[in-house]
Amino acid sequence: MDFPQATYRFYGNLIDLLTLPDESGVVVRTFDDSPSVKDQIEACGVPHTEVDLLLVNGVSVGFDHRITDGDRVSVYPHFWELDVAHLSLVRPEPLGDMRFVADVNLGKLARYLRLLGFDTLSDGRWHDAELVAIAGEQQRMLLTKDRPLLKRSAVTHGYLVRAAQPMDQVVEVARRFDLADSVRPFSRCMECNGVVRSVPKAEVDHLLEPLTRRHFDDFRQCPDCERVFWKGSHHRRLAAIVEEVLGGPI
Repeated sequence: MDFPQATYRFYGNLIDLLTLPDESGVVVRTFDDSPSVKDQIEACGVPHTEVDLLLVNGVSVGFDHRITDGDRVSVYPHFWELDVAHLSLVRPEPLGDMRFVADVNLGKLARYLRLLGFDTLSDGRWHDAELVAIAGEQQRMLLTKDRPLLKRSAVTHGYLVRAAQPMDQVVEVARRFDLADSVRPFSRCMECNGVVRSVPKAEVDHLLEPLTRRHFDDFRQCPDCERVFWKGSHHRRLAAIVEEVLGGPI
């Protein structure tokens, strides 16, 4: 008995996510029921959050579309040069503000995004269900390296971070979401995500080390965790990260 089958063609960087990568991006799958196109593309290794447009036999469809024998499915990633919002039935409603929640494996990336001024939550104690709930309830983009996490139907806005090193990760995320024009360097606490404010030296004098008190006069403080910041040697190292994202000096 021959089972029905469908042919899937993946494009762009989605090819790298395939369970059995092939330069052609073509996968043929058999099935014994009438599965949803979401289930089928995720069975190939591609989370639905990575897909920007789905065509079945040339017609745009949603993730709940049911696959039938002989279907030809085209699966497209995010489009850089072309706006397909009018055509896509899988693209979620855009987030109002670009805010993030990062999983436990992306703690340093979360810090770097805060450095750039982006509201980014991260807590190593959160389980997957908590991350998904926070992303949905607070309308945040879920950042993760855990592919199965993004396959959960409750996740509407998520991104699978490809790079291994935090510095490369922040550049990747900034470019993926076109963040350069929204960067507000040093406006958030890298530790707790609070919004920092300028403070008189006298207000934080009791928290300063003797050499810091002697050589610096301009300070900012996070009202949430009370950490104090100034333009020491660490500031120059962090400024280099900002410049890498922006592609030039700040």
